[in-house]
Amino acid sequence: MSTPQEPRKKRGPIAAWLLSLDAWLDSSLYELRYRGGEFWEAATIFFRRFKVTGWRRWLIEALSEGFTLGAVASVAMLALALPAFDETSKDWRAQGDFAVTFLDRYGNEIGQRGIIQRDSVPVDQMPDHVIKAVLSTEDRRFFDHYGIDLFGLVRALTENMRANSVVQGGSSITQQLAKNLFLTNERTLERKVKEAFLSLWLEANLSKKEILQLYLDRSYMGGGTFGIEAAADFYFGKSVKDLTLAEAAMLAGLFKAPTKYAPHINLPAARARANVVLNNMVDSGFMSEGQVLQARLHPANVVDRGERKSPDYFLDWAFDEVKKIAPKGTHSLVAHTTFDANIQDAAEESVEFHLRQYGKEYRVTEGAVVVIETNGAVRAIVGGRDYGASQFNRATRALRQTGSSFKPYVYATAMEHGFTPDSVVSSGPISWGSWSPKNYSGSFGGKITLLNAFVRSINTVPVRLAKDSLSIPPIKKMAEDMGVESPLESHKTMVLGTSGMTVMDQATGYSVFAQNGYVGTRHGVTQLVTHTGEVVYDWAKDAPSPRRVLSEQALRSMNSMLTQVPVIGTARRAALPNIVSGGKTGTTQSYRDAWYVGFTGNYTAAVWLGNDDFRPTNEMTGGSLPAMIWQRMMVYAHQNIDLKPIPGIDQPFVDKTVAAKAEEAQKKQAAEEEARIAAERPPVLSSRTTQTLRALSNTFEAAPALTPPASSEKLSAL
Repeated sequence: MSTPQEPRKKRGPIAAWLLSLDAWLDSSLYELRYRGGEFWEAATIFFRRFKVTGWRRWLIEALSEGFTLGAVASVAMLALALPAFDETSKDWRAQGDFAVTFLDRYGNEIGQRGIIQRDSVPVDQMPDHVIKAVLSTEDRRFFDHYGIDLFGLVRALTENMRANSVVQGGSSITQQLAKNLFLTNERTLERKVKEAFLSLWLEANLSKKEILQLYLDRSYMGGGTFGIEAAADFYFGKSVKDLTLAEAAMLAGLFKAPTKYAPHINLPAARARANVVLNNMVDSGFMSEGQVLQARLHPANVVDRGERKSPDYFLDWAFDEVKKIAPKGTHSLVAHTTFDANIQDAAEESVEFHLRQYGKEYRVTEGAVVVIETNGAVRAIVGGRDYGASQFNRATRALRQTGSSFKPYVYATAMEHGFTPDSVVSSGPISWGSWSPKNYSGSFGGKITLLNAFVRSINTVPVRLAKDSLSIPPIKKMAEDMGVESPLESHKTMVLGTSGMTVMDQATGYSVFAQNGYVGTRHGVTQLVTHTGEVVYDWAKDAPSPRRVLSEQALRSMNSMLTQVPVIGTARRAALPNIVSGGKTGTTQSYRDAWYVGFTGNYTAAVWLGNDDFRPTNEMTGGSLPAMIWQRMMVYAHQNIDLKPIPGIDQPFVDKTVAAKAEEAQKKQAAEEEARIAAERPPVLSSRTTQTLRALSNTFEAAPALTPPASSEKLSAL
C-alpha cells in the first residue's frame, strides 16, 4: 500500500488514450442527448400548431386508420393476385390453329372447336349499332374507366337494391375478359381479387380496341359458338358485318346468359332480352327511341336449327385430347368420338332432376358426371348444370376431395399384398402421430373382416392397413397405376380421401374393376380424319396396349366387396333392378363433397355433388343424392342392351335368362372380334400352296451340289 509521501506513477500512453476516448464518448453522448431534447421540444412546439380537437380530431383519426387499413389490404390483395400473374407469362393470345369438327359414335355432327383467323372480324369493320348494343348493355363507360368501373359498380348495386334482385352486373368488359382468359367462374373473394388486378394489367398492356376485339372474339355465345362472328353465322346465317339492329340487340343480350337467352332454344326469351338491350341503348344515349322503334316492331328471326343441344363440356375435353394426339402439322380435322347423346341426356336429366328437387334441402348447387363404357369409351361428360353460366369443366378440371371413395385404392393395394376379404383386423381407435381418425358413426368396434369394414365404410381399418402393413407409397402408386392423373399428396391422411381428384380420374380408376384389372383403355376420340379422307389417327391401332394393374386374385377380392356396397352397404339407393353393380360412396369433412362411383359389366360412372365456393352442404352424403343420380342415369343406360358380367364374382347375373343371353352375346362378340382381326391381317398363302413350296424347298436341300463348269480349253478339245 502506497503512502502519501510516495510519488504517483505516471500513466502510460495507452491508458492516457483510453481516458481521452472515454471522456470524448461521455461528452458526445451528453451533447447528443441535449441536442435531441432541444429538437424534440422544438418539434413538439411546431406540431402543436396542427393539433386539432373536437370533430376534426375524429376525422383525422378515421382517415389515418383508413390509410393504414387500406395499405394492409392492398398488400394482402397483391399477395393473393400474384399467382394469377403467372398466367400472363404464357402465350395467352394464341388460340391455336386447330379447326376440328366432332362427330358422335354414330357419325352425327355434334359441334366444332377451334377458331380460324378469318372468322375474326375487326372491330372497325363491324356496324356501329353492333358496338353500341354491346357497350350499352355490358359496359357503358368502357372508354372512360381503367379496367374497373367504380361508377358502374355503384349504379349496378343501386339498381339491384331497387329491384330486390340481380338485374345489372358490375363487372366491366375488361374484367369479364380477364375471367375468360385467365380465371374460372368460381364465386370466391380470391377470384375477384385476381380478376381486378388482371383487369388493370390488361388495360396497361392492351389498347381499348384490342380489349374489345378479344372480348367479342372469345366470349361464349350459346349453341356451341364462341365469338360474335360465329354466333351471327349460327343464329342468322350471315356475317356480323351484315347484322341489323334487331339482330345485333339479340346477340348483345347473349353475353349475360347465353344458354338462357339462346334464340334457337327460347326465342321469346331472346326477343325479350333484345328489347332490354334496346332500352339500354336509349338510356345510355347511344340511340334515340325513334331509331330503335323499327327494331322493337320487327324483332329478329333466327335460322331454324331445331332443338340441337351442343355437348360443350364433352367437346372442350375432346378438343384437348385432339391436341395431344394429332400429328404435327395436321390441324384441320374431323374427329370421330365416343360420345353418346342418349347417355349424355340421361346424365344431364338425372343431375338436373335431383338438384331441382333436393338442391335447396341439401344446400347443393353443382354436380358433375363422367360415364365410361367397359371398353374405355367415354360416353358422356356433365361438367356442370349450365355451360352458358360457367364454362369451367368440373368433371375434368376441378380437384375435389374424394372422402371414402378413395378407399378402394387402399383395399386394392392390400389385396395385392396378400390380404383377402375374410382377413380380420381391428376396427378400434388408432393414432398415427398426432392424427387420430374417427369413424362416421363416432363409435369404434373390435375385430372385423375387411369385407365388413369396407361395406360399412369404417375409417380406422384402411388407416390401420396403411400404417401397419402397406405404407403410403404403394397406395399412391396403385392409384396412379389405375389411371389417376391428379396430383396425389403423399400424406398419411390421403387414405381417407383428402387429396383432390377429378371426376374423370375417379371414373377411370374404377373402370379397372369392370375391365378385368386392365388400365389404359380410356379414350374419347376413335379416329382423326383430314377433310380429304386420310386417317391420321386410329385409336384401335395407334393407342398403347392396355396393361394389367390388378392380379386376378386381387380383382376377384375387390369386386366381391364392391358389389356388396349397393346391397348391404352405404349405397343402397344406387342398387339397380335385376342388375349386379358395384361401387363406393364418399363424403368429405364438413360435407363439402359427396361422391358415388359405381360400375356394372357395361358402364362405369362417377358422380360428384358440391358447391363451387366450397360451402358445406346440409349433411349430404355420397349414399344420398349422388347414389340416386347414379341409379336413375344407369337404369336408362342399361335399357335394351346386352348385359355384360362383372368379372371375378360368382353370380354376375341375377336372372338365369339374362345370364344365358349374356353368354350368347359374349360368344357373338368374340366371333365378331375374331372376324375383325382376320380382316385386318395381311393376305397369306393357302395351305396347299404352302405345302408345295415346302416340298420344293426340301427337294432343293436334298439335291447334290453342282460341279463347277469345265475350262474353255477342255471344252474346245472335246
